[in-house]
Amino acid sequence: MKKKAVVNNTAVCQAKMQAISDTMSILSGKWKFHILGTLIEGSELGFMDLLREVDGIGNKMLSKELQDLETNHLVRRKVMNTKPITVQYSITEYGETLSPLIDEVAKWGIAYRQSIYGLNPE
Repeated sequence: MKKKAVVNNTAVCQAKMQAISDTMSILSGKWKFHILGTLIEGSELGFMDLLREVDGIGNKMLSKELQDLETNHLVRRKVMNTKPITVQYSITEYGETLSPLIDEVAKWGIAYRQSIYGLNPE
C-alpha cells in the first residue's frame, strides 16, 4: 500500500514556498551569483571589467543577466557622459542584502569540494 505524502498547507508554509520560488526565479541561472558576488566585492565596474572577472560568460549573456538584475533592483547601471559612452555597474543597497547569502553559498561550495574531492581552497 502506498503512503500519501504529507504536505503542510498552512498559510505560513505556502508563503514560505512562494518566497523561495520568487527568489529562485530572480537568482536562477549560471551567472547571477557570480555577477552579484563580483559587484559586491568591487565597487563600480565597467562592462568589460565584468566580462573579464566573470570567467566564461559571453557578451550577450552578461548583457542579459545585467538587465535582469537591474530590472530586479539588485544592480545599478550608470551611463557616463564620455566619448565613447561608458557604462558602470554597481550593486544596489538592496542587492547588498544578498551578501550573507552569497557568502554562505561560497562556504557551502568550499566544504562540498573538500568533502567530495578532498580539495582545499587556494
